[in-house]
Amino acid sequence: MMKTEELKLVQEWDKTFPKSEKVDHCKVTFANHFGVTLAADMYMPKEREGRLPAIAVCGPFGACKEQASGLYAQTMAERGFLTIAFDPSFTGESGGFPRAMHSPDFCVEDYQAAVDFLSCCEAADPERIGIIGICGWGGMALQTACLDTRIKATLVSTMYDMSRIAGCGYFDSADSKEDRMAARKAVNAQRTEDFRNGSYARAGGVVDPLPEDAPYFVKDYYDYYKTDRGYHARSLNSNDGWAATAGTSLANTRLFTYAGEIDSAVLIIHGEKAHSCYMGRDAYKLLKGENKELLIIPGASHTDLYDGGGKDAIPFDKIESFFGEYLK
Repeated sequence: MMKTEELKLVQEWDKTFPKSEKVDHCKVTFANHFGVTLAADMYMPKEREGRLPAIAVCGPFGACKEQASGLYAQTMAERGFLTIAFDPSFTGESGGFPRAMHSPDFCVEDYQAAVDFLSCCEAADPERIGIIGICGWGGMALQTACLDTRIKATLVSTMYDMSRIAGCGYFDSADSKEDRMAARKAVNAQRTEDFRNGSYARAGGVVDPLPEDAPYFVKDYYDYYKTDRGYHARSLNSNDGWAATAGTSLANTRLFTYAGEIDSAVLIIHGEKAHSCYMGRDAYKLLKGENKELLIIPGASHTDLYDGGGKDAIPFDKIESFFGEYLK
C-alpha cells in the first residue's frame, strides 16, 4: 500500500509572483514510487466546465515551486489548463531524507508521480496530460517523455542537460578523463568527510556576494535568485545549494539515450543569449518527427525564460497554442 508522509505546508501566498484572480489555487500532495511524498500547488481556471487538459510543471534545477514553475503553472491555468507545480523529492515542501539530494531516477519518477496524480484527478482529463520542465528540469522532462507514454506533449524551457554538465562541465570545458577523475576524487573525499561528520555538507547556492569578474551567466543567476526578483527562502539556489555529493548520480547517468524514440509532441524554447542554448539546440537534434519544434527567443538570456525578465520573454501565446493543439 502506498503511504504518504505528513507534510507541513504553508497555506498563505508566498510566491515570487502575484496571485491571479482568474484561477483557484490549493495545495495537494501525492507519493512517488520511492515512497517520497511530494508537495504541489494546484491551479485551475475559475471559469471551467468538464474535465480539463492538465500540465505538471517543475524547475528550475535547485528552485522551488514558488518561483518560475509556479508562474508557468498559474499562467497556463489562466489560459484554461489544470496545472500543478511541484517540489522535487528532498527539496522545498516535499518530503524525503536526506535533504537537498537529487538523482535522475528520482527526477523522472517525480514527473511520473505527478502524471499518476493528474491521471486520477477528477477535474483532469487523463487522455490530455502534458509536462513542462524549466532549466535542468527541462532535461528531466525530456527524459520522462522518453519513458511515459501517458504524456501527450512536453515543453522544455531554457534547458540544461544536467548529466552533460556533470560529466563534461559547463560548455564541455572539462570533457576529459583527467577532469572527470579530479571531480570523482573530490566527491568521494567529501563522502568520507560526510560520513565521519554524520551530516551532508552543502555545495552552496548562487555565489553571494557577486564577484566583479563573475561570468555573465553567474550574474544572470544572481539577478534572479539573490534579488527580490526571484529569491525564496526554500530555494536551494537562493541559499545553501544542493548537497555537495548530490551530483554523483548525474555523473553516472547520461540522459536522452532514447530521445529519438519520443513519439509525442515536444517544443523546446531557448533564449538567443542564454549560455545554455547549446544544450537545447543539441537536444533538439536528437528528436524525430514533425511534431517537434525548436523556438529561439531573440535577445533573451537564460533567466529571462524564468519570469519574462521584465520584457515578456516567455512566449505564453505559443505555449498555449502548442498545448492546445496536442492536448485537444
